[in-house]
Amino acid sequence: MLDVLGLDAVAEAVYRAMLTDPEDGVAALAARLDLTEDQVRRGLDRLSELALIHPCGRKGSGGVGFRAIGPETAMEVLLARQQAELAAQQMKVEASRAAAAQLIAECSALRPRPLDHDSEQLIGLEAIRVRLAELARSARVEVATFAPGGAHDEEDLAASREPNADLLERGVRMRTVYLDSVRNHPPTLQHVRWLHQHGGQVRTVPDLPIRMVIFDRKQAVLPIDTADARAGGVVLRGAGTVAALCALFESVWQTAVPLGTVPKCGAKDMPPQERAVLKMLAQGYTDEAIAKRLGVSPRTARRIAASLMERLDARSRFEAGVHAVQDGWLPATR
Repeated sequence: MLDVLGLDAVAEAVYRAMLTDPEDGVAALAARLDLTEDQVRRGLDRLSELALIHPCGRKGSGGVGFRAIGPETAMEVLLARQQAELAAQQMKVEASRAAAAQLIAECSALRPRPLDHDSEQLIGLEAIRVRLAELARSARVEVATFAPGGAHDEEDLAASREPNADLLERGVRMRTVYLDSVRNHPPTLQHVRWLHQHGGQVRTVPDLPIRMVIFDRKQAVLPIDTADARAGGVVLRGAGTVAALCALFESVWQTAVPLGTVPKCGAKDMPPQERAVLKMLAQGYTDEAIAKRLGVSPRTARRIAASLMERLDARSRFEAGVHAVQDGWLPATR
């Protein structure tokens, strides 16, 4: 009955028997359940692993040396464990989405020229700006953007003002996701507020997987190198590819915080930025990579990571991520 929660049939039978007759030893449990003593011991091992039994010191009087916790507490323990496993799996899914988006861009850029109808390669910053402007002029419904990197160059912000104004005047829906760190950079924050005041929808998140602009859910522009977005880009038009990138955007947008709203603390009163660092620690990110994703300095990233590891009593970064999931510091779903 409880196999869906990770409790196999033998372990469940031993658990139920221990609740009924807590003084029984291994031999008595085996006889009553029609199991071998080895099977009972394996069941006890599993129950101990799941924290459903605790040492009680009765072994010398004939018992198994453990006490079964009550059914209500046991169900809470099993459900919490399953929630932690779901959270870990969700972290893997999120990392896979981001990796897939980057792989799409890199593979498209590696194709021999000329590229096929479903993709177009752009070399250099000027080519990217020109093509983005052309796509913006032809947009009719929506432009959805991931804008990572933290503080943005004032020249880039100024260059985007005119095409953005044109889009909004034509009634094109604009949704943009920035990093939370832009809230601390006046020039970027001023530009973001300008967008918001003119009808653009702006939200922020602790970290973003990739730089990306999607036009009318039909064409997407991604960098060919996440380390240098100015080096070149690729325009993707394949229906399946763009649909996958739209799904990535929507999943991030749903949890992003609207501009003007203070990001709320979550489990254990942890700010969103710290939760993002925990996820990246579990995924093996370096301080430099974490800093880039958050739009902060490597020193700030190291300070946050060190503080989290100390609070979680973790000896390694991966262990910090695991402890965070097990202790409920990370949500089961995004």
